Amino acid sequence: MSFVSPRGCRRLLILVASLFALPAFAATSTRPADSAATPSLIPAPAQLQTQPGQFVITTATGLHAKGDEARAVALHFQAWMRDALPTPLALTDSADAGITFEITPQASENPEGYRLEVAERGIRVAASDARGLFYGAVTLWQLATPAADGALRIGAVRIDDAPRFGWRGFMLDSARHFWSVDEIKRLLDAMALHKLNTFHWHLTDDQGWRIEIRKYPKLTDIGSCRTPAGDAGRDASGKPVKYCGYYSQQQIREVVAYAAERHITVMPEIDVPGHAQAAIAAYPELGVLGTRPEISNQWGVHSYLFNTEEGTLRFLEDVLTEVIDLFPGRYVHVGADEAVKDQWQASAHVQARMRELGVPDEFHMQSHIIKRLEKFLEAHDRRLIGWDEILEGGLPPEATVMSWRGTEGGLEAAKQGHDVVMTPKSHLYLDYLQTGSTDEPPGRPAQVTLAQVYGFEPVPAALDASLRHHILGLQANLWTEHTRTVERLYHHLFPRLAALAEVGWSPAERRDYADFLQRLPAQLRRYQAHGIGYAQTPFQVIIGAPKSVDGKSARLELQNPLGYAVHYSIDGSEPTASSPLYQQPLSLPLPTTVRAAAFFDGEPLAPSSSRLIDAASLLTRHDDELDTCPDAGRLLLRLEDDGPREGARALFNVTIFNPCWRWADAPLQEAASVQVRAGQIPYYFQLAHDEKNRKFEAAATAHGELLVRTGDCKGEPVARVSLPATPDADGFITLQASLPASARAAQGLCLNFSGDTRPTMWVLDEVKLMRAE
Repeated sequence: MSFVSPRGCRRLLILVASLFALPAFAATSTRPADSAATPSLIPAPAQLQTQPGQFVITTATGLHAKGDEARAVALHFQAWMRDALPTPLALTDSADAGITFEITPQASENPEGYRLEVAERGIRVAASDARGLFYGAVTLWQLATPAADGALRIGAVRIDDAPRFGWRGFMLDSARHFWSVDEIKRLLDAMALHKLNTFHWHLTDDQGWRIEIRKYPKLTDIGSCRTPAGDAGRDASGKPVKYCGYYSQQQIREVVAYAAERHITVMPEIDVPGHAQAAIAAYPELGVLGTRPEISNQWGVHSYLFNTEEGTLRFLEDVLTEVIDLFPGRYVHVGADEAVKDQWQASAHVQARMRELGVPDEFHMQSHIIKRLEKFLEAHDRRLIGWDEILEGGLPPEATVMSWRGTEGGLEAAKQGHDVVMTPKSHLYLDYLQTGSTDEPPGRPAQVTLAQVYGFEPVPAALDASLRHHILGLQANLWTEHTRTVERLYHHLFPRLAALAEVGWSPAERRDYADFLQRLPAQLRRYQAHGIGYAQTPFQVIIGAPKSVDGKSARLELQNPLGYAVHYSIDGSEPTASSPLYQQPLSLPLPTTVRAAAFFDGEPLAPSSSRLIDAASLLTRHDDELDTCPDAGRLLLRLEDDGPREGARALFNVTIFNPCWRWADAPLQEAASVQVRAGQIPYYFQLAHDEKNRKFEAAATAHGELLVRTGDCKGEPVARVSLPATPDADGFITLQASLPASARAAQGLCLNFSGDTRPTMWVLDEVKLMRAE
């Protein structure tokens, strides 16, 4: 549907504006550093000692670098400091320059470690390797605090630091949504400033093949383009509009080199044997069916697998040959996740091949392919890594496991003697929403909060101490089905990537979430100074849905997701640190406009939130303020409308297995009828073996009905309204159903639509209870 509801448009415009909005505190002058105060560093260093005195950086301060590698680090530091000084710091050969960078074997035993000393006479950053020196420069950049006179005063300090884990990674999905080279470079810059060192690049999937393979040009000629579902895939005349993108080998080399300059290794992922629909669309002979599928414009778990023929295995080895040439890092990721075996099971040819190879079942067939690729990679001085499904059917001896379904796979792999990277979806999937705010962008409404990321421990307590060296580290992942813009990308990443950085770097005993929240506002100022967008929702105030008290007043709850102090106003003014402090639910007369903001150190952390509380608001709820029905199923998604192709789109919370919405405390005693505003979007999901869980009520009329129930959402509807064939011209419909007198004594209101949800499904936008006139 091409149109955005006024409410949906308003919400999206607020979201987009807030993604890069300057919080009020960022525009104010920061105080000179107190030399006795502990610096607000993220990640927290291993050892830090504050000392008396301070060093002042001015435009006259020089940078002295000993050797080419140190000079490269000094140039990075010079670039980071450009926004803080009117003229760049100059590189000089003088040993009395003020700031010295040097590589010396005595500085640290860890190649990523460093020593940083700040005294009144100058600053020295030393490391045994260029990597450590780079991270020392990052810490020095964090220490630099602008003063009112334009100088940068750094309190005297000695820091001896090194990371806890050698793998501190982030994975970006470029298959579902394509990111330009410039956008990738910006991301690498931000990763470097968080001391992350591994960029996992997901380059192939059912929805697109994004890497040029010269031996097989159709992989990008055909496999890099899809037609989006719904209105986004058509122009005004109804003609299909393709969504395309891939990286040439020259561009990949450019990205790899750019990352290496920032001491980040780029690890490619070529997914096998599943997530292969785009490749099979390019070369149908690679598939089991031998026919050419469309490149998928749907999300979820697909059924297409590479076949098991020798020619297909040689194709995969040819692809890996070119991949190895492009990516000099040690690891190559082969995916191996979510490979539904239905096509293999149904294929007589595959079954005959399995008997020929002496393979007992489809899981061992996948293991056979993985072992073949592992040997190939080993012969080319590379190591294979895959998602934890590679444990099924047997694991090659040198393979490394990336544990995503939980930590159990990683624990089992480590017990078998394999190296492990922990990346469980419960804590480190950043496409999950990070707060309960209605301003969150589309994604999976199950939350991965900042506290969850920070609280994750990569080394399971159940793992024997003698095996803990197998835990290489951790990684956050961002799948981009619902991440259509770079603003949303940064919203998902920050500040959660700061929490990931501290878990990966800082000693376990140094981690303290309350202290992290005290240091986080300084990190936000750095984001602003360096042009790194970040989510505003964790720093805003959630103003809950109002509840009637006596018809003349309402009860209202305020919350900041991170627990910062909330101040509010009810007189129309912007809240300040002097405004009333929220401590308990408010009882407010009708009508009242409430404004609220979260504060730290007397300054607001984000723009204020506001809400009009009046009689109408007590009888109105939007979809994101409703619960799911008890039997609605487990897969709740925050979905975006299918149009327009560019710009703002409406958002809908919906359980795709059984779309049903519940207003648990609806004041039905006041209602004579219910009014529902609904839209229609494509059902673009592949559910594989979860398909059996998809439920819908059979339609009693041509196009289905709006069904209204009360109580526990079971039993016969108390009202039905027939649906039209299509929405109105604005992309929505408004339906009204009279409520019988018996419904007004019930507890809870339930709404759903009858009829199959495929190929399109109705979704609820807003519900209003209407009083009798």
